[in-house]
Amino acid sequence: MTDILEYLNNEQQQAVIHTEGPVMVVAGAGSGKTRVLTFRIAYLLQKGIDPFNILSLTFTNKAAREMKARITSLVGSEAKSVWMGTFHSVFARILRADGHLLGYPSNFTIYDTDDSKSLIRSIIKELQLDKKTYPVNSILGRISASKNNLIDSVQYNNDPEIIDADKAAGRPFIGKIFSIYDKRLFQSKAMDFDDLLFKTNILLRDFPEVLYKYQNKFRYILVDEYQDTNHAQYLIVKKLAANDENICVVGDDAQSIYGFRGANIENILNFKKDYQDIKVFKLEQNYRSTKNIVNAANGVIAKNKDQIQKEVWTANEKGQKIPLIKASSDTEEGALVAHSIFETKMNNQVSNKDFAILYRTNAQSRALEEALRKRNISYKIYGGLSFYQRKEIKDLLGYFRLVINPNDEEALFRVINYPARGIGKTSQQKIIIQAQRFEVSSWEVIYNPNAYGLDVSGAVKKRLYEFVTMIESFSAQLKRKNAYELAKHIAKTSGILKQLNDDKTPEGISRFENVEELLNAINEFSEREVEGQENSIRPLDEFMQDVALLTDQDNEDKNSSDKVSLMTVHAAKGLEFPYLYIVGLEENLFPNMQALNTRSELEEERRLFYVALTRAEKMATLSYAESRYKWGNLLFSEPSRFLEEIEQEYLSQPFKPGVGKHLNKPLKESRESTKDHSKYKKIPSTPTNQQQKKEEASSNEGTFHSSSMDELQVGSRVEHKRFGVGEILSLEGQGPNKKATVHFSSVGQKNLLLKFARLKVIKE
Repeated sequence: MTDILEYLNNEQQQAVIHTEGPVMVVAGAGSGKTRVLTFRIAYLLQKGIDPFNILSLTFTNKAAREMKARITSLVGSEAKSVWMGTFHSVFARILRADGHLLGYPSNFTIYDTDDSKSLIRSIIKELQLDKKTYPVNSILGRISASKNNLIDSVQYNNDPEIIDADKAAGRPFIGKIFSIYDKRLFQSKAMDFDDLLFKTNILLRDFPEVLYKYQNKFRYILVDEYQDTNHAQYLIVKKLAANDENICVVGDDAQSIYGFRGANIENILNFKKDYQDIKVFKLEQNYRSTKNIVNAANGVIAKNKDQIQKEVWTANEKGQKIPLIKASSDTEEGALVAHSIFETKMNNQVSNKDFAILYRTNAQSRALEEALRKRNISYKIYGGLSFYQRKEIKDLLGYFRLVINPNDEEALFRVINYPARGIGKTSQQKIIIQAQRFEVSSWEVIYNPNAYGLDVSGAVKKRLYEFVTMIESFSAQLKRKNAYELAKHIAKTSGILKQLNDDKTPEGISRFENVEELLNAINEFSEREVEGQENSIRPLDEFMQDVALLTDQDNEDKNSSDKVSLMTVHAAKGLEFPYLYIVGLEENLFPNMQALNTRSELEEERRLFYVALTRAEKMATLSYAESRYKWGNLLFSEPSRFLEEIEQEYLSQPFKPGVGKHLNKPLKESRESTKDHSKYKKIPSTPTNQQQKKEEASSNEGTFHSSSMDELQVGSRVEHKRFGVGEILSLEGQGPNKKATVHFSSVGQKNLLLKFARLKVIKE
C-alpha cells in the first residue's frame, strides 16, 4: 500500500485512503482526478475488497479502459473483475440480465441517434405532419429530455402543462409521436440510449428484489465527472448507494458544460445535502498548465456565482503570456491562426499533433480549414462523421443487428432489399401496414405472410422466404462461430462484399476498404481474451454491444498521424494539448447568443471557456474577428466579455509584431468597464500618427468616389472605405476577374476582387 501512496500528493492520498462513507473529491482542472480514482480502486483491492463488489462509472469507454489498464498494472489481474464502464454500458449489462421483468429479451437492440431519427422521421411521415413544423432533431431532443427527467410517453400525454407548451409552440402532436415512437421501440425489442437510464430506474423502482440484489453487490461505488450527471443517473446512483453509502464522486463544478444534454450542476453543488458525515477533498494543484494559463482561467471562473470555492494553483513554470489575435474577418482570423501555428512549429521544432484549435460551433471550421490547407498544415476535424456512421458500415451492421434481434425494425428495412433482391418499397410498405394492423413486428409478418394476409405477389413471397431463411441460417451460428467468422460469412453470403467490390470508382474502393477495416476490427475483438475465461468464443452480439455503446471520444480516429486537431470546446473535454488556440471569442458566438437569457446559461458558457483555456499546457492563444459571415451576411462583431474578464497581466501585448496585428491598448481601457455587458465599445486599430493623419484627411474629403480599374497600378497608394489606406502589392487577372493584393496599414494584407473593392487612388 505504501508503494501506491508514494505516487500521490498529500490531498490525493487522503482522497484515496478514506474509503468508508460518502466522499466528494472536487478536482480542479489538470489536478489528477483520474489518478485518484485509479489509485482508490487499487487501494480497495489491496485492502481485500472483492473486485465484484466495486462499481466504477465513467462517461466514456476510453476512460474506463485506461483506468482498468492502470489498476491492473498496480495490483494485477483481479482488477479485470471490477464492474467498470460508462453509465450506459453498465446499465445495459443490468438490463440484459434483468430486463425480462420489463418485457425485454436479453438480446434487445440498442438504437443509436441515427436509428431514433429514422424512426421518428417515418412516424412524422405516417402522421402526414409537416417536417418543417416537426423537425426530427427537435422532436428527438424533446423526447430525450423527457426520458432523462423520468417522464414516459403516458405521463407526457397526461401532463396539461406539457401539452399546453407543445400547443403554444405550434407542435400539438409531439405527444402522439412520442407514444408511437415508444410503442415501435418495444415492438422492435429495442431501447434507445435514454431508455438505458430510464428503464434501469423503472427496474430498480418497481422490483425491490432487483434493487436489493445490486445494492448488496455494489458495496463501493465510484463516479467520475459527477458534475455531468443528469437526473436519471443521479437517482440510480443514489438508490444503489443507499445501503452502505460507500460512494465516492469525483468532479469539478467549474467544468460542468453539458446542461444542454440534461446534465444538472446541482447534483454536485448539493451533494453535501444528500449525505451526512460527508468528507470533501479538494485537489487544487494543476499539473498541466503554466502559471499564466492557470491564473488567467481562475480570474474568469471567479465571476461565476454558483460554484464550490477552490483555488487552483500550479508549481509549473510561469510560461509566456497569452497572445491575443485581433482579426478584421473570420477569413483573416483563420489566416493569422495558421500563420501562428506555422511560426510556432518552426521556432519550437514541434509537431502538428501538438496543436489544437477549439471553436464554439462546428460552422467555424471552414475558414480555419482553408487557411491550414493554404499553409500545407495537416489537420483532422473531430466530431465529423464517425467510422461507424458511414453508410456501408451501417448496412453491414444492420445485418448483424437483424441476426441478433429479428424484431429490429430499423435494421430489417435497412437490409431487406440491400443488395437489391426484388423486395421494393411498395412491398415493404405493405409489410409495415400489416404489422401495425395486427400490432406485431414486421419480422413476424414476413416470417408468416399468409397468416397476416400480406398482399404481395408469389414472386415476392418467394424472395421473402429466401431472405428469412438466410437470416435464420446466420442466427443459428451466433453461438457456434466467433464474431469474426460469422461477420465475414454474413458479409459474403449477403452479397455486400461482392456489390462493393464490383464498384471500381474511387468512392466504391473507399467503401470496400471501410468494410474491410470493420472486419479487421471484429477480428481483433474476436482474438482478445475474455476476462476470466480462456479459449472462449467471443460472439457477434458482444461486439455489437460494444459498438452500440461507443461514445464520441471512442469514435475518434485511432490513426496517430501528425495532424492539428480541430474541434468544438465540448469535444475537447478531458483532452490536453501543448499549444492551444481558442477562436471566435465574440459576443453572441462565445458566449453563444442562445445562452444569454439567464445567469445560469451565461455561467455555463463561462465554464465552457474555462474548460477550453485549461486544455492548454504550454501556450494558449485567443482570437476574435471584427466581422464574420453568418447565414450569407457579413455581420460586425464585438469582442467576448470573457476577454475582459482575464486579468490584463496575463495577456501578451503586442501579439505578433510585423504581421499587422497590434493591440497597443489594454482591453479594459478600450471599452466600457460595466456589469452590463450588452454594449461594448469597439477596440480600435492603432495606426501610426502619420498614417492616421493621411487616413483622416482622405476620409474627410466628402463623398467616397472609387477610381476606375485602369487607374490602379502596382505601388499605388489607395483607400478602401472600410480597411483605410494601403498600398497595392500585386495585380492579376483580366476584366471583371481582376484581383489586387493590397497591404493596409490597419488590417494587414488583403486579396480583393476589384469590381467589388471600390478602391480610391490617393494622389500624392
